[in-house]
Amino acid sequence: MRKNFRISSLCAFVALLVSCAGHRGSVSETRHFPQVNIPSVYTAPEERMEYVLNHYWDDFSGVPMEEIEVALSNFIGILDNAPLAGAQKAMAVLFERICEEERADTSAHRYILMTQLVSKYLYDPNSPMRNEDYYLPFVSLMAESPLTPEDLRPAYRYEAESCAICQYGTVAPDFKMRTAVGRTLSLYDVKAEYIMLFFSNPGCDACKEIIEEVMGVPEMVDLINSGAVAVVNVYIDEDLAAWREYEPNYPESWISCYDIFRIIRNERLYDVRAIPSLYLLDKDKRILLKDAPTQKVINAILNQ
Repeated sequence: MRKNFRISSLCAFVALLVSCAGHRGSVSETRHFPQVNIPSVYTAPEERMEYVLNHYWDDFSGVPMEEIEVALSNFIGILDNAPLAGAQKAMAVLFERICEEERADTSAHRYILMTQLVSKYLYDPNSPMRNEDYYLPFVSLMAESPLTPEDLRPAYRYEAESCAICQYGTVAPDFKMRTAVGRTLSLYDVKAEYIMLFFSNPGCDACKEIIEEVMGVPEMVDLINSGAVAVVNVYIDEDLAAWREYEPNYPESWISCYDIFRIIRNERLYDVRAIPSLYLLDKDKRILLKDAPTQKVINAILNQ
């Protein structure tokens, strides 16, 4: 289980709303989530994708939350195949449709239920589908919406600020780090086609799982050993004695070090909401993936 630093104040409220909403309506009123029918006039793949993104959420009134959750999971899969700008626009469209549903029927509590569902999938540190680049336009709108309780808006503003740190395509911030044998280097000193930037803690079970997952793929081991992929394993907290004691357990082929000035945590140089956290950078230190699931990082490297 990842160590969660997220601000949350809705759990009890959401549980109450779910229990209330679960008894609404009769079986005869239940609708299924509709498929998107793309007009035949749209023939180019880019046009068809844009149409789906813009119309996926056109009509989900009366659809049970269980089906909406499945639809959201499928929708995120579609976003992964779209340009980021299109995916972010689609998330803004989704937010506006949720607001329309809430205004049409406040008793269904669609706003609170669906915004929490989106947060669970795209922002929860334990979600395998988490993606802050998708969540950013959504939570930015949520932070300022009159439908969001006023006392909760500061928390969503904080989430929006966090998502805006180290966005896709931006150059990763440089920082100084030191190895257990005293070698000092910066992130920009590391040269490789891909850099896996791994924020970990000594003895962390979830960190061990990531190490095993990466080193359990022979192709990844070959790329790391050849220098095509560099794994920069960084400790960003205070207990250096514990880190030094545990450091020999990390793979020798990895660059294991600690943040000398603790700038990553103290100045939010990177948005590390939970440990472990895994980033993927290209050779120019541009961010390709941020706080991404391990398999997604591995696939991005091997499928290039």
